[in-house]
Amino acid sequence: MNENDLMSQMKISKAVATMAIPSVISSLVTVVYNMADTFFVGQTGDPLQVAAVSLTNPIFILFMAFANMFGMGGSAAASIAMGEKNEKRMKNVSSFITYASLIAGIFFAAILLIFSKPILQIFGANTQTYDLAYGYLFHISYGAPFIIWSAAASFVVRSEGASKEAMIGSMIGTIVNIVLDPVMITGLHMGAAGAAIATTIGNILASLYYVWYFLKKSKCFSIHPKYFKCADKILTTVCSSGFPTAIFSVLMSVSTIVLNQILVAYGNAPVAAIGIVFKANMFITFLQMGLANGVQPLLGYNFGSGNVKRFREVESYTKKCCVIVGIIVTALYFVFRTQIITMFISDPKVIQYGVAMLIAYMISGPVIGILFVNMNCMQSIGRALSATIVSVLRQGVLLIPLLYFLNAIAGLNGVIYGQALTDIISIILSVILWIKCRKELETQK
Repeated sequence: MNENDLMSQMKISKAVATMAIPSVISSLVTVVYNMADTFFVGQTGDPLQVAAVSLTNPIFILFMAFANMFGMGGSAAASIAMGEKNEKRMKNVSSFITYASLIAGIFFAAILLIFSKPILQIFGANTQTYDLAYGYLFHISYGAPFIIWSAAASFVVRSEGASKEAMIGSMIGTIVNIVLDPVMITGLHMGAAGAAIATTIGNILASLYYVWYFLKKSKCFSIHPKYFKCADKILTTVCSSGFPTAIFSVLMSVSTIVLNQILVAYGNAPVAAIGIVFKANMFITFLQMGLANGVQPLLGYNFGSGNVKRFREVESYTKKCCVIVGIIVTALYFVFRTQIITMFISDPKVIQYGVAMLIAYMISGPVIGILFVNMNCMQSIGRALSATIVSVLRQGVLLIPLLYFLNAIAGLNGVIYGQALTDIISIILSVILWIKCRKELETQK
């Protein structure tokens, strides 16, 4: 199939399905990948092990912040370059993504290894969880370059129309992680540290797959060092386009740290519970995020080629799909909320906290996809600032003070509703900002 036919001529529903289904599968693979560590650690029956993984979760989120910045920014830049038929720029973008990811990963590995003690103290580790959390941090740190690049590469590969190949890369890391988790965690009795080792090995193998793809199969991209450059607005275009997604993840990491610090005052059980809920709720969120991310190349290509009508049709159809999927999945989660938490751990106290937290987190489930589609639309037309504003509010400027405020007036019961309230406000704001951007877009018809 000609990639230009897919991007510019194929029926909207078919084009969205072609691009979004592999992206959704990749996102769900990511969810399973993230759930695996918590699930298998939970099978030890030790709430402290689960709490340790929850406390170190901000590290993985921080890795994803840079992976998303390079990946989403690179995907947007590559899609526009494809629409403009600029082959050299496509190679510049893919090479930049590769080496920028590796440099960032090495930097984070060094920081985590050198400053592990103060970092874990900031994260909320106490005398009961410190050693367990350190084991996870140590082994995840040297995997940073591979974790960041393998995730970023999947976005860039998808922008070429190779959604299937991007999905395969994601599945390699996930399958390896799921296979190794029980071996490392239970079989070798390594607990949280074993989960980190499994994650790192999975990402190393996924990275090797993407190396093969770029060297042997890609038609448009290259990872050859000769194409690496920061000039000609490569760095600024990639980073500015991906910045909203990156700041979203960075602030998610910070807000998770703040949340853990607040919850640890109520004991280790709420910390363990929120870690489970965070991973479980990812299914609702990432399902819709996968839909939104999957159509980003369609949006970028049609904006780059000046086809505003098709751009709008892709946007509208994707939003309808997100809402339908969001309603169905949230309803299923509500019905089986207790079983979902029990699947991860059998501790009665953690289950009690977890069920209440999951209900709170599900409130925005039916409509959260609208937020992600609006953000991708804004990024695709170069309105990175508008998307950044929404990201900053959702995961930092609004959420963090709201968590402290709700804790002060309602204690733990108030804190657990902080994310849902922030989501609703962010969705409304994204609609307002996108309507403004869309009016400007319409003038280009």
